[in-house]
Amino acid sequence: MSAADAQARLIELRRELAKHAYLYHSLDAPVISDGEYDALWRELLELERQYPQWRDAQSPSQNVGAAVRQDLATVAHQTPMLSLDNVFSVDEFRAFDLRVRERLGRSGDIHYICEPKLDGLAISLHYRGGRFLMAATRGDGVVGEDVSASLAALASVPAQLQGEELPHELEVRGEVLMPRAAFLRWNEQAQEEGRRVFANPRNAAAGSVRQLDAAIAAERGLEFFAYAIARCSAPLPDSQHAQLELCRRWGFQRAAHIAQGEGAAFCEQHYAALLAARDGLPYEIDGMVVKVDALSEQQVLGMMTRAPRWAVAWKFPAVEVETQLLAVDWQVGRTGALTPVAHLQPVSVGGVTVSRASLHNIDEIRRMDLHVGDQVLLYRAGDVIPKIARSLSQAVPAQRLPITLPESCPVCGAPVLRPVGEVVARCSGGLYCPAQRLEALTHFVSRKAMAIEGLGEKWLALLVEQGKIRHAADIYRLQRDSLLALDRMGDKLADKLLAAIAASKATTLPRFLYALGIRSVGESTARDLAMSFMSLDALMQAREEALLRVPDIGPVTAQWIVSFFSQPHHREIIDELLAVGVHWPQPQAQQTLAGTYVITGTLQSMSREQAREHLLRLGARVAGSVSAKTAALICGESPGSKKTQAERLGVAIWDEDTFLQLLRQSGASL
Repeated sequence: MSAADAQARLIELRRELAKHAYLYHSLDAPVISDGEYDALWRELLELERQYPQWRDAQSPSQNVGAAVRQDLATVAHQTPMLSLDNVFSVDEFRAFDLRVRERLGRSGDIHYICEPKLDGLAISLHYRGGRFLMAATRGDGVVGEDVSASLAALASVPAQLQGEELPHELEVRGEVLMPRAAFLRWNEQAQEEGRRVFANPRNAAAGSVRQLDAAIAAERGLEFFAYAIARCSAPLPDSQHAQLELCRRWGFQRAAHIAQGEGAAFCEQHYAALLAARDGLPYEIDGMVVKVDALSEQQVLGMMTRAPRWAVAWKFPAVEVETQLLAVDWQVGRTGALTPVAHLQPVSVGGVTVSRASLHNIDEIRRMDLHVGDQVLLYRAGDVIPKIARSLSQAVPAQRLPITLPESCPVCGAPVLRPVGEVVARCSGGLYCPAQRLEALTHFVSRKAMAIEGLGEKWLALLVEQGKIRHAADIYRLQRDSLLALDRMGDKLADKLLAAIAASKATTLPRFLYALGIRSVGESTARDLAMSFMSLDALMQAREEALLRVPDIGPVTAQWIVSFFSQPHHREIIDELLAVGVHWPQPQAQQTLAGTYVITGTLQSMSREQAREHLLRLGARVAGSVSAKTAALICGESPGSKKTQAERLGVAIWDEDTFLQLLRQSGASL
């Protein structure tokens, strides 16, 4: 891998891991397995080790958890809630043990405590005067979510600590989880009653806690297990094991199978015993946590950015079973991506019956040489949809059926495109494909597209569900009565939405092109297309050769544009949009400004979005950061660091009066 490729891969890994951390920690909706996440994580750490010059303080490797949910109240942790580093093999664990001994200057064995790694939601409980005060999630390690109401309802969370001589201030940390029996019972009832079925106990626990409804937390059988004391106003024993015993005496429950002993060999033996006992435990665990038992030694070892040096999580391998691949269907996602889904001979994996699994994409199918009829190895590690690891024994050649990528969308029949160099195949019927309908409509009304203020995804979903909107042109046919029929829609809001819809009819050609949601056509490309072809008709008739002459348009984008406008359904929707009154002025060919401009600070005469629109109409490009290639920085009040950067690079700096003078000279309407 070249240095440039490594840097690009680092950026991609950080983006992917941040996305999956948010899905897992904040939304309780993971879309990849723990094993896949761990593989991405280890790849990131290795690249950051090889290229220390590209380390970034915002990297997931330097942060804990994920951002807190915006719909929940927040709590600042007085002591950060750190994560744990992971190891996956005996050799990696022995390397951890060696680092501990070297840092402590010890030649002999370290006294360790081994605890099950509970697969739940990390929680901090606060007590004052022995009484429960509040509870918070880990969040990003510094700020968590206030979930006091949910935790107060659990029988395993003492409302009043037991014993005498209680500390005035106490913070106990642990894990809230849903036992397997409660999980299975809930899902069985949910299936019978047509309610939501949880993917796994961890998601069930996290989702239940974040409901902030004490009744929900109690009825779903959640339990809290203490694993550490974070703060205490009274002296504490110098031992993790003794502190856990103190928690037990105060009334908290601890996990079973906790053991303490000397050296790495003891930990390895207990890991093997815990792995063997895993399936018989009443709750899910996904590994073993090993901690230096003496708190005085923990203090010597200290902390890294996101994890302590005195503890590590030794992860279990993913649960794997053998079954048969019976068939493959292709699902179409909100963005048009086609995902192959395997239909399997039903089999129990980790206590859950599985009959479907994700196959990622056609390249992955070919890499594994998968055919319908094959025996396959299936694994599940806290996953929403388990994955096929590999093909095992193959069926008789005559009984093996090849898996091929569909030529047309299984939902709408539009051509399926997979440009050279792209991994994902997509349906090209973006404006009319039912699978993509909500995504296409949400994009169409967005601020930088048709800018229909107030008509967000929630209202669009209701209108689509009730059959009032099938495609974009139907938005302009909405009547007041149709809106008022929606739950929680009042007179004022309905009138406001109708006014916003009517106002959006007057737009610009670049905005309209962007609103159509053509794959690879962003704001800048839409503006370049409008200025190059000057009319929608000319663009719709353009061939790939003509499109390739437009700046920054390559073969893949040209292919998507031609495919989009060649489909009769798309042309019909465009004709309907024009028929209901969507219009724009003729684009002006003049190019008053060349180069890239950046806007910073607060402008008095207009918003920054309006200033951006003026610049785009004059032929300029607008960027979000200053570089040596920036033509000028337009400064309002309180410009911040961008002005400092511009001064350092010698970039021209315009105040608002200079910018307004340029706009007046160009004939812009202010």
